[in-house]
Amino acid sequence: MTLDDLRPGLRHSQAITVGEALTVPAVAAAFTGFADMPPVFATAFMVGFVEWTCIEALRPYLGAHQRTVGTHVDMGHTAVTPAGMRVTAEVELIAVEGRRLRFRAECRDEVEVIGTGFHERAVIDSEKFLERVRRKGGGNVRGV
Repeated sequence: MTLDDLRPGLRHSQAITVGEALTVPAVAAAFTGFADMPPVFATAFMVGFVEWTCIEALRPYLGAHQRTVGTHVDMGHTAVTPAGMRVTAEVELIAVEGRRLRFRAECRDEVEVIGTGFHERAVIDSEKFLERVRRKGGGNVRGV
């Protein structure tokens, strides 16, 4: 399979169990102010989980030096999920416009829908992308 085979309608889903490391207080490792928040699935991690699900959906279509990067997220997080509960993300590719890819996303826990929205990714040549990063000032960036 190649990018030429990529069509709207592609679906993929993945599931994870929410551990303490995926809760709102865990975000405190990067940003202060979150440590005293409730221990529920963090919106930041839900968005990351949707991105990961899209990446995995696309993996069979990418060449050796191709990757995708997130370019836009429009997600609502509408219900809490406590630690220990399983969450499933389902994504559907709804548009392919050259290198730009648009997905519809839905996340559910064991009880209900917890988030819905859209995510967009762009196909990149990883070597050219990393060269641009180095030129911008990330001289110690390693290849992917």
